[in-house]
Amino acid sequence: MPGHSAHVEHVYTSALQGSAAASSPIVASWQRCMTVHRLAPEEDRTPLRLTSREFELAQAESGQLVAIAVDELDRLFALLGKAGYCVLLTDRSGVALERRGARGDDREFQNLGLWTGSIWTEASVGTNGIGTALADDRPVTVFRHQHFLSSNIGLCCATAPIRDHRGQLAAALDISTCRDDVDEMTLSILSQAVRDAATRIEVNLFRSAFSGARFIMLPTGANTAAALLAVDRHDLVVGATRAARLALKLDDRRIAAGVAAADALQEGTAAAGEELAEAEKAALVRALSRTNGNISRAAQALGMSRATLHRKLKKLDLH
Repeated sequence: MPGHSAHVEHVYTSALQGSAAASSPIVASWQRCMTVHRLAPEEDRTPLRLTSREFELAQAESGQLVAIAVDELDRLFALLGKAGYCVLLTDRSGVALERRGARGDDREFQNLGLWTGSIWTEASVGTNGIGTALADDRPVTVFRHQHFLSSNIGLCCATAPIRDHRGQLAAALDISTCRDDVDEMTLSILSQAVRDAATRIEVNLFRSAFSGARFIMLPTGANTAAALLAVDRHDLVVGATRAARLALKLDDRRIAAGVAAADALQEGTAAAGEELAEAEKAALVRALSRTNGNISRAAQALGMSRATLHRKLKKLDLH
């Protein structure tokens, strides 16, 4: 790992080479830090911090997010806490709302600013897991010397963005460590645990926002768990996760105009539509079997109107 002076020279050299930024998200972030945020890699600075009042307001605004995320924070910390990692949940502005860390590591993490109330944006502290994940709207790992500030080259971070029920950027989930025995391969493997936890938080946020709806899971391959539609009793789509929006080309305008789930699915990929149709047919057959063919009771069990169930049975050629 390069020393502080070598790191500073490397950042300046790389950031001034425009071609390198095109192929490297890290170098692109370094360029933003220098040209947009007017930072210098040799600066010795910790993240900006909110006042107590500002932090209370940020907590109040993100109260539901925190309540839904705490189980995943606890689960991640149980997995990684003894290995010297702390877990941070931030809002979309990079403000650390919740933190999990081992008591023996508290002083070091607090000195670095890995603490509630700190602002981990690129503008505040240069290239870092949270700030760069929020800026690029994608999961990132930032390994030691990939940080912009030389004062942070002892840190290793893995971060994933979290999106709300409308698919908009809402938060970030991060693990960070100062341990010198962590390599890039280990960090890359652990980053998957962060992405999985972020996905579960997204799904729980979505289900909470549409608590009275039926949910349809789209068969979209590796990201199936995150591709959900919320459907009302008339079979109209009332909500879609970001993965579902991308798969079915849905946006707020189309959803607000009123689109039937069947129509939205039909416009998706043919393979996905066929697979989903078979899954829906199986669910209807099970419901009818459990109610001995009673349409009204089956519709009630499925959370839809009797007319909607009749329409589905006709469409799927079930008698």
